[in-house]
Parts: sequence; C-alpha cells; structure tokens
Amino acid sequence: MFVLFRYSLKNALARRLTGALTVAGVALVVFVFSAVLMLANGLQKTLVDTGNEQNIVALRQSATTELVSIITRDMADVIKSDIGVARNTDGSPRLAGEFLVLIGMTKKSNGDVVNANVRGVADMSFALRPVIAVTQGARFRPGTSEIIVGEKIAGNYQGAGLGSQLKFGGREWTIVGVFSAGGSGFESEIWGDYDQLGAAFQRPMYSSLTFQLANGADFTTVKNRLEADRRLTVEIMTEKEYYRKQSESFTTFIRVLGLFIAIVFSLGAVVGAMITMYSAVASRTAEIGTLRALGFGRGSVLAAFLTESLFISIVGGLIGIGLANFLRFLEISTTNFDTFAEIAFSFRISPEIALQALTFSIVMGILGGFLPAVRAARVKIVYALKAR
Repeated sequence: MFVLFRYSLKNALARRLTGALTVAGVALVVFVFSAVLMLANGLQKTLVDTGNEQNIVALRQSATTELVSIITRDMADVIKSDIGVARNTDGSPRLAGEFLVLIGMTKKSNGDVVNANVRGVADMSFALRPVIAVTQGARFRPGTSEIIVGEKIAGNYQGAGLGSQLKFGGREWTIVGVFSAGGSGFESEIWGDYDQLGAAFQRPMYSSLTFQLANGADFTTVKNRLEADRRLTVEIMTEKEYYRKQSESFTTFIRVLGLFIAIVFSLGAVVGAMITMYSAVASRTAEIGTLRALGFGRGSVLAAFLTESLFISIVGGLIGIGLANFLRFLEISTTNFDTFAEIAFSFRISPEIALQALTFSIVMGILGGFLPAVRAARVKIVYALKAR
C-alpha cells in the first residue's frame, strides 16, 4: 500500500499544469468558503464581545432591540429597589439607565450617509463596562454638550475626530474623547450624558436598564420575579445573550448566501478535478494494467487514484485557508439588520473554521476523484497491457 501511496503522490506532482489548475480551483472555492465563515464569525464576535457576562439587561417585553424599547422612570425605580440588584458602597444600585437613537453620518470612504448609534449614558455605564477606555482626550463632563466617540466612528466618518463638532438633536456637540472597547460594537457608537441627550431628543424615558446581580442572587430567580411583576412589562436577559441575539439574523443571512455561492463554485472545482483525474486514468492505462498484473487488486487501484485526488484537494484547501487568513487584516462595515445602524468589524478566523474549510476541500476531492478512480479500478488487465 505504501508503494501505491508513493505512486499516487509522484503522479500528482508530475502533472504540473493540470494539477496546478485543479489546485487553484479548489483553493478559490475554499477561499470563498473560509471568507464567508470568517465574515459571519467576525460580526458575531464583535457583537457578542460587546456584552459582559456579569451584566443583566432589562428591555420592554417583546422589544427586539433597544431602539424600540421603552422603560419608564417608574419601572426603573421598581427594578432599582429589587433585592437582586447589586449595591455600591454608598447603597446606590449598580444600575445604569440608557437610551439609544440613530443619527445620520457621512462615511469617509464613499460619502454615503449611514446610521450611527448615539447612546445616552450615566457614570455607572462606565463602571459596568470596564472594557471602555478613553484613548484620546477625556470623558465628557456630565451636564454639558460634550460627547465621546468610538474608535470606529472616529476613523470611518467625516467630522468625527477629536475636537470636532457634530450637529444632531438640534444642538452642536463637541467631541472631547475617543474610546476603545476591545474591538466590540461599542466602538461604533457615540456616547454622551443621558440627561443632555435625552433633553435634545425629547426622550424622558430609557431604552434599557443595565445592572449587576447582588452577591448570592440567582439570575433565574431575579429574572422570573421581575418578569412576573405586574408593574413591569420587561424581559430580562444577560448582556451577552442580548448581543448574541442581535447577531443571529444577519450572520445567518451571510452564512446562507455565502454557502450558496461557495457550493456553486465548488461544482466547478469538482468538475475540474474529475476532468483532471479522468485524463490521468486515460494516460496511464498501461500503468494500471501493470499494477494489476503485479497483483494489486481493484480496491488498491481505486484507493491510489482517490488518494491522488485527495492530495490535490488538500493542497488546494490549505492554500485557500492560507490566503483567507490574510483577510483578518481587513476591516469592513455594514448595516446591522436588527438595529439599522452601521457597525464596523473584521474577518475572524478560528480553528473550527479552518477545520470546516479543510473538510470541505476533502469532500470536493472525494466527489471529484471517486468516479475516475472507479473507472481506473475497472480497467481490464488484458486491455490495459495492450495499450502499452
């Protein structure tokens, strides 16, 4: 069997032109396949990483996003007084009421006007999200028309740099700081004082409440108690879960569309592999007869040609994965279907994606090489030896 394995590899390397074209076809398909998975993974990771597992989010019942959620001050007071909410040393609740609105901003790259998130926050919002770090300038001062912008906002939109002014909500706002958020979705947001932004947008209520659980409090118990309270009509979930749901519809769309394209491309690669292997069978009929005459059975011949096809597909798969890996240095932005806001993110590869892409290439190799391998195995010895 080792002899047949060496024979297969030797012949795969000998047909340089046809082999290279087949490898290139497989590599292209695997590149597209990997890129789709990396794109969906990048968006999902960006949104999921926005959430903190320790934080709990309260939204209006049946509201899918903060944009359509309304929580009144009275409802917020009920939640603040719940025994399951953590307290600071001064007894105040570790809870932040926030609201989210959309504004139009112009992209630097093409001049298009797209939606961007503006979040009204309190001091406690920073304490609940330690990942937020001001990298340029300083935080906004409460009670002023000062704002801070995420690094993706500052880098991708016109007039959004440090010291610039943005006009929205009937007022001008001065950008006094730029912040990072560990690559999460917060970097595609604008933050300002809740009271000032609320007055500008005439929003006397919250979009969401974010809080932490008290020591020893059980999430399920707190969730059931608050959701059953007739004074409230809220849905309680972890912040991680909330942002995971935000990514589901769009990442599903990307995967379905991308996989459809990859499958269409793969049909071409499989046909190319079949043509290459059928050509190999036709040109090596005498060699096949010699192998059979030496005592190698049909199963051994089939395995030899199938191994050759797999070798070509694996090489193509590894090249495709290697090329796709360079995509992680690119950053793109798109509109989130759930929030209608622009979000910037990068392609992200993972061991699981690499394994899935390599498996995909192996499947193409099996599909492309199986029928030619069967044909090679069925060649009659007498006919093959006459072809010499």
